[in-house]
Amino acid sequence: MGGSQAPRVVALGGGHGLAASLAAWRRITPHLTAVVTVADDGGSSGRIRREMPVLPPGDLRMALAALAGQDDRTRLVADLLQHRFGGTGALAGHPVGNLVLTGLVEMHGGDTVAALDRLSDLLGCAGRVLPMADVPLDLVAHVESTDPDDPARFRTIRGQVAIASTPGHVREIVVSPPDPPVNPAVLDAIAAADVVTLGPGSWYTSVLPHLLVPQLRAALAATSARVVVVLNLEPQPGETDGFSPEEHVAVLQAHLRGVALHTVIADADSVVDRRGLLSAVRECGAELLLAPVAELDGAPRHDPVRLSAALASVVGVR
Repeated sequence: MGGSQAPRVVALGGGHGLAASLAAWRRITPHLTAVVTVADDGGSSGRIRREMPVLPPGDLRMALAALAGQDDRTRLVADLLQHRFGGTGALAGHPVGNLVLTGLVEMHGGDTVAALDRLSDLLGCAGRVLPMADVPLDLVAHVESTDPDDPARFRTIRGQVAIASTPGHVREIVVSPPDPPVNPAVLDAIAAADVVTLGPGSWYTSVLPHLLVPQLRAALAATSARVVVVLNLEPQPGETDGFSPEEHVAVLQAHLRGVALHTVIADADSVVDRRGLLSAVRECGAELLLAPVAELDGAPRHDPVRLSAALASVVGVR
């Protein structure tokens, strides 16, 4: 890929993790497609998907905001879409953008991609935002209790919020429906990509679900793109309590099923056992890049400028 040519990038994920990835990638390339999880069943998104036949809009809204234009007028609109209504009434807790996107979907006859493209145009987005599936997904997890005396040592938990808040170790996760329809634009973007990134983000509920959708996994297995994984800076409470970076990689490996992994990026200061992580990454047939990618203030967040430098080094862009 080398030189200064801007790569075609597909970033998969959801929530704040995907927003961080997009904030980094937009510094490198204008050829950017975000593929966003649609399994959120909590908060505003959960309320909307229970009341209307639409995809949960929250993670889609966050991706649009992350890619929005940088001029003052556009930033004002992006900030408005991110604003949550206060109070205790029917609108309390809803971000304005969730309602706007839901309204646009209705105006476009239920076509979420058309609505996303329209809102992307209005925001001057540096890239395109697409849903990972054309129908809302439910996540179903098999969770092992950490209490050895628990009579229900293994339990089945349904729903993203319930999975994230259930104590114990997630041993398996599946999506429902098991083979959902995927928009052709998503598959085309993956086929044409130079780079595909997974993470950072909630491992079981934002990152791995993309590998559980058969059409998505098949597209990822078939693409000639370089597949790059960005590891989290710390375990996710509830989902991956106590997980080391190498355990995150081992769980990922169990879900790859034919998807070739090329590079794993980890924050140099977040890795205790570098040899263990390197071994886990090599088990996946990938190379490890240790780089300073966390915020300078020590907060467990990826810094867009530092992460973009790491990503640029991986794809050979200066």
